[in-house]
Amino acid sequence: MTTQSDTSHQGGASPSGGAELSWGPPSSTALQEPVAPPTAAPRSGEPKQPFFHRVWRGRPEDPRWVRPAFLALLVATGLLYLYNLSASGYANSFYSAAVQAGSQSWKALFFGSLDSANAITVDKPPASLWPMALSVRIFGLNSWAILVPEVLMGVATVGVLYGALRRRFSPAAGLIAGAVLALTPVAALMFRFNNPDAMLALLMTVTIYCVVRALEDGRTKWLVWAGVAVGFAFLAKTLQAFLILPPLAVVYAVCAPVQLRKRFAQLGLSAVAMVVAGGWWVAIVELWPASSRPYIGGSQNNSFLELTFGYNGLGRINGDETGSVGGGGGGGGTGQWGETGWNRMFNSEIGSQIAWLLPAALILFVAGIVLTRKARRTDLTRSSFLAWGGALLMTAIIFSYMAGIFHQYYTVALAPYIAAVVGMGATVLWEERSKVWASLTLAGAVTATAAWGYVLLNRTPTYLPWLKWLVLIGGLVGALGLIFAARLGRQLALAAVGLSFVASVAGPTAYTLSTVNTGHTGSIVTAGPAGASMMGGRGGPGGGGGMRGGFPGGGNTQGQNQQGGNNTTQQGGGMGQPPTGGTGGTGGTGGFPGQNQQGNGTTQGQNQQGGMPGGGAMGEGGMGGGGAGGLLNGATVSSAAKKLLETNADDYAWAAAAIGSQNSASYQLATGKPVMAIGGFNGTDPSPTLAQFKKYVTDGKIHYFISGGGMGGGMGGGNSSSTTSTSSQISSWVTANFKKVTVGSATFYDLTQPTK
Repeated sequence: MTTQSDTSHQGGASPSGGAELSWGPPSSTALQEPVAPPTAAPRSGEPKQPFFHRVWRGRPEDPRWVRPAFLALLVATGLLYLYNLSASGYANSFYSAAVQAGSQSWKALFFGSLDSANAITVDKPPASLWPMALSVRIFGLNSWAILVPEVLMGVATVGVLYGALRRRFSPAAGLIAGAVLALTPVAALMFRFNNPDAMLALLMTVTIYCVVRALEDGRTKWLVWAGVAVGFAFLAKTLQAFLILPPLAVVYAVCAPVQLRKRFAQLGLSAVAMVVAGGWWVAIVELWPASSRPYIGGSQNNSFLELTFGYNGLGRINGDETGSVGGGGGGGGTGQWGETGWNRMFNSEIGSQIAWLLPAALILFVAGIVLTRKARRTDLTRSSFLAWGGALLMTAIIFSYMAGIFHQYYTVALAPYIAAVVGMGATVLWEERSKVWASLTLAGAVTATAAWGYVLLNRTPTYLPWLKWLVLIGGLVGALGLIFAARLGRQLALAAVGLSFVASVAGPTAYTLSTVNTGHTGSIVTAGPAGASMMGGRGGPGGGGGMRGGFPGGGNTQGQNQQGGNNTTQQGGGMGQPPTGGTGGTGGTGGFPGQNQQGNGTTQGQNQQGGMPGGGAMGEGGMGGGGAGGLLNGATVSSAAKKLLETNADDYAWAAAAIGSQNSASYQLATGKPVMAIGGFNGTDPSPTLAQFKKYVTDGKIHYFISGGGMGGGMGGGNSSSTTSTSSQISSWVTANFKKVTVGSATFYDLTQPTK
């Protein structure tokens, strides 16, 4: 048995015979043999080193630079993601309200309720909320307490990815992959945001790590741990966690170094572990009496299973999402959520978020398979390429053709897979650089990355216009050097490698720095400078376009350009409170009036004069009657409105009720008191019914009704008539029977003061 340390040439001669630049796995000849995981040789008689020395030094067989470089990568990632973190305030107030509720009520924490009185849950399982809610319980409600756990997940994902590649390939492979992941714009966005995607990306990376560990020697425990990771990922974002299961199961069934019968038995045990890890919460929720738990948000029948397989499941694929705001267009068509088709990951809506190194990853994936084509069935290098590359292809294909709700930030799931394939492929081809095809392929990957980076940067021509030329020229020069790297001296070879890497990551690095330098709030957020991602392909350079059908999704929903705002929702004295709101700008192409989608515009400003008519104001003059403002962002809460709701609030189960979760979340975060979200996120869930709401009012459980907000069934595809009428029936009944109270431009109804 040949071990990695015997064959990786670490510290030895390069194929050129001079430069000690061997960073990768064994050569193609050695790749045909099974490779055991690296282990440190025991050294008898040596005193045990102090803990901190071992942490700093790492493996005894590693060069001294390896562990310090890895620790520096983790620290740099953490500092990058922590920078300017509080600029995002409460980020997505929908989830922040649920975090606040979970910090106040253990029942709300368990179910993922939007308010501590447990009226309705978020439209996802609650696992991603648990770390944030526990943090808020400890440190109080503020931006840092909510978002730092997400940052830590980002650092952990980089660490797990490094560990996965370092074991079979080399420290250089792990460092390259970790750096590529950390500098991916959408990763910098979502590991600083409070959506479930951060936890999902971490757990998916852990899953593949465990599968690759199981492929090393066929140990069952690692496959079981992979099942556990997928189960918990399901509790973060339901069926999206299962996208990578088919390629991973096939790879293990074919390539694991144990007998076929045992392989299938191990896969069965892993499936059982997955069901247990993810199913325990589902079983409790389904068996819990519906009358004593919150309504399952996003479902039409108060069932988590319906939510899982409908709105959050098959509906995302075919676009048939009852209760949503409309589906997309399959088969290369264009719908509410952008164009679908084979090139979706590269188009103007998605490309700048994730696709910077996607061409290189595809090239290097093919190269890795070609390189190991003659290796044995159990070859771990090929299995690693198949595991990471299979996850990449499966997820990218599903994302490209799904016709239902799709946001640009979903693509953070691809970031670890792209980074892994790039790290593996670059180091493998570098070890084979004495072969003409390998050096040409490596140079081709750099050339493709440089050319594609030029294209992406050219989509925002006013943003650092010189950078696209630096990327293109630097990449081409670096690629030329890589072609002849095997015949160059050490210094020139290193220069070619360094220039190629810098040119490859310069574009995403610039977009990442732009991302961390800007606050992001609301439900639809994008990475990079303004105008970098235009949903629906509308909007000119430098400006976010309106999403087809009218919902803004192209422009960054960033906490900036909010001039003239008088938001006084900052409360609690904690650091990092929400950014101030302001008067919205003019509507973008295809957008709603009052949604600021121009230049560095934001949909955070909720003083949207001229919003959609009907139903009264949302917040401080926001969209009424189910306007998109209440769907995408929370309302601005004035100090007078805050004082009104806080008065005698402890005498009621809910200080107020509002249509739509974003609307209710704003008032709940401002006051610290539970606010009922009628109809859930979209305002289209049939909860509560008019009869239930009347009973709550009769029993004195709700003080105020906040006018406006949410979709309220006014728009969207697939809504049943009963769902459509629920929120509007409640609104009509309230406005006809209770005293109207106006505070500034916001309208409330005092449910303790009937007019008849």
